[in-house]
Amino acid sequence: MDTGAILMLLIHTGNGKGKTTASIGIAIRALGQQMRVGFGQFMKRDGQAGEQNMLKQLLNDNFHAEGLGFFTREEDRKIHAAAAEKLVSWASAKLENLDLLVLDEALYALGCGLVSQAQLQGLIDKAGACGTHLVLSGRGLPGWLEKQADTVTEMTEVKHAYKSGVPATRGIEF
Repeated sequence: MDTGAILMLLIHTGNGKGKTTASIGIAIRALGQQMRVGFGQFMKRDGQAGEQNMLKQLLNDNFHAEGLGFFTREEDRKIHAAAAEKLVSWASAKLENLDLLVLDEALYALGCGLVSQAQLQGLIDKAGACGTHLVLSGRGLPGWLEKQADTVTEMTEVKHAYKSGVPATRGIEF
């Protein structure tokens, strides 16, 4: 597998908070450089989080949230896999017209088996062929993907308010 053509493959992973936020930061930075940016979200429902409202305003049809919420019940596998397949298709169709594509929660979808290694590798290869930077986020970075990445940042939880009984906070967690 030759990924030498990809400009940059960046990954935000780990059990701590901030993977999506860091990915959004890269997207904003690229927009500030007049780059064409796409942002796709696996797992997350459209309209679920505040960042989605802003990303839609900034990116229009280059933002797509296809998720059905986090995958928790095996009996829902088919509908979650179908949603993930729609996002893979959307991303593949968009790559040729983007300078940067963020695929939020791609690693989570991969780890749950909703996206296959072949599908994700296909997007990586196509991004390289199109000259598109690619940002992937989520927990559970596999070794084969870490080897290909140019930059990997691991978010580590030191302390989280939720563990002290503080519920998810509007504007902070969603």
